[in-house]
Amino acid sequence: MGGNRPDPVRRLPGRTELMPDASDFSIRWFTSATQIDGDLWESCFPPPLEGHWWYTALENSRLEDQFGFAYMQIERSGEPVGIAPVFFMDVPIDLVAPPAIARILKRLGAVIRAARYQRTLFIGSVCADEGTVGLKPGIRLAQVAPVIQRAADERARIERCHVIAWKDFPEPQAADLEAVKTELGLFRLVSFPGTRLQLPDPGFEPYLKNLKGSRRHNLKKKLRRGKERGELYTTVAQYPDDATLNEIWPLFWQTYEKGKTQFERFNIEFFRQIRRCPQAHFILMRDTDTHALAAFMLCFQLGPRVINKFIGFDYALDGGDRFLYFQLWEQFVRWASGVGAAELQSGQTGYRAKLDVGHDLVPLTNYCRHLSPLLHRVSEKATRNVKWETLDEDLAVFLKAHGSDST
Repeated sequence: MGGNRPDPVRRLPGRTELMPDASDFSIRWFTSATQIDGDLWESCFPPPLEGHWWYTALENSRLEDQFGFAYMQIERSGEPVGIAPVFFMDVPIDLVAPPAIARILKRLGAVIRAARYQRTLFIGSVCADEGTVGLKPGIRLAQVAPVIQRAADERARIERCHVIAWKDFPEPQAADLEAVKTELGLFRLVSFPGTRLQLPDPGFEPYLKNLKGSRRHNLKKKLRRGKERGELYTTVAQYPDDATLNEIWPLFWQTYEKGKTQFERFNIEFFRQIRRCPQAHFILMRDTDTHALAAFMLCFQLGPRVINKFIGFDYALDGGDRFLYFQLWEQFVRWASGVGAAELQSGQTGYRAKLDVGHDLVPLTNYCRHLSPLLHRVSEKATRNVKWETLDEDLAVFLKAHGSDST
């Protein structure tokens, strides 16, 4: 196991604790991704999942004011067979509340913090595109979910968390959790969907041909109009230097502040850490005359999947009519298809533009438990009618037009 010191809780340094279940499975806690053997990470979080490199970058990004990190190593008869990433956060309740209730909670939260924030233990990852419990082949989440939940219950009490949430799980692990949710005392909560697009063939033209006619027409029109406003040139960089990061950061922050949903707040240290990872690529678009950075995209190349992780724009340069998002998207498709990607993933929120360029919506589900039985019942009832339509206005418009159902 690499000989590293496991630490079950922050208040019990140096102590090793196994938490056996009625089955052969047990949990061992660690405080850092680096304390878990690298081979286990490779087998449990292979591409296209965000793995050891991702969690290490997060830990080193000076995000302690927002998150605490921990890891469950899942063992069967003493043999490591899986990893469940965990983080702790004071969550704004209005993130998942319907808009009318969210406005009330924000006002109350200015006076009574507990009215807006709940300390939560999450099983999953900060800002990973999907929640995952990494397991060796042959083991299903339904088998180990009971011992994970038991360990989470005990840790949540120590950390003074009010809620436990399995965050943003896709199929097939969501189906495993659905099967055991009653046994584990969880309720289901619809989450913001992910976005995904399949590339039929390499190149931008095959991508365009695969788009619905109206979307293809609108995209080509926006690209033409944007390029008429001034030429941009594109480079793709790995391991960018400090000067480049200092250009990237203001664009990221401008875009972050314009976002409707802000779950986490990254800093420039995150970019310093993630640039060291070979999976990270930065698409940079510059003004041909001034060489000023107009737009960037941080991408992760993970086997057949490329993730569009973060974007940023110079909104003063854009002027609202250069359609920088769509010009950046074109360069992303060209680069990703050129490195052999068959699937593009663009995460949650910002749905209008993503749907315009052909993304499909990917259902993601949270499974939650409030440690207070009374508040658990209240929360389950209050969130029963949460749907994509109630989470995001752009989704509501899209689903109304297309007659889709988020449940």
